[in-house]
Amino acid sequence: MSFSPLHIWASMGLPSKVIATFLLLMATMSLAVVVERHITLLRGMTATRRFLSAIIPHLSGANYGDALKVAEDLRVSPFARIARPILAKITAGRDGKLSAVELAQREAERQKEAVSLELRRGMGVLASVGSVAPFVGLLGTVVGIITAFQGIATTGSGGLGAVSAGIAEALIETALGLCVAIPAVLFFNQLNNKINGIEAELGRRTGELLDELENKHGIRDSGKIEAAA
Repeated sequence: MSFSPLHIWASMGLPSKVIATFLLLMATMSLAVVVERHITLLRGMTATRRFLSAIIPHLSGANYGDALKVAEDLRVSPFARIARPILAKITAGRDGKLSAVELAQREAERQKEAVSLELRRGMGVLASVGSVAPFVGLLGTVVGIITAFQGIATTGSGGLGAVSAGIAEALIETALGLCVAIPAVLFFNQLNNKINGIEAELGRRTGELLDELENKHGIRDSGKIEAAA
């Protein structure tokens, strides 16, 4: 018997092929999530740097209308998605008993949660693949062992020729399950650490923005703040 991957695939039974196909599908999903998350996070960080460099002069001059326009133009930036509703609350002014700054602070908490969910989109796929793939591979191992015993029963012999196909299936399925799970776990941890860092940076930047707004307006905010105040 040849132990090339193509020959092993041809010799596999239908259950083993279904399990192997499922593992390959899980690997494809993991790869898609990893590539998409890295591209999205890189674009977001680049856009955030552009947003910060563009918005600081407007905040220094209290040109909140112009700052809001910049935030709307750079929505790909996570910080811009947080800052946009905050600046909208500030430009709208007081609403009822709450000042514009107080409204902005509450809006900031809601937006940070929404952005955090967006940053972690797809992470559940990596977590699921990392935890489930070894068990799927183990299932393939059991199926391969069953195939080996069926070979013994068919030939009435316990020689290597009777069990080699089933054992090869079992080992291939085990190895495939581990090859899918290990990268998924590694990339999950790497992306999780990167997202934690981004969330910490967003929290710090949001706090700085709120401090700036509170220092300039605070409880003295009593009416609508003009865009070019």
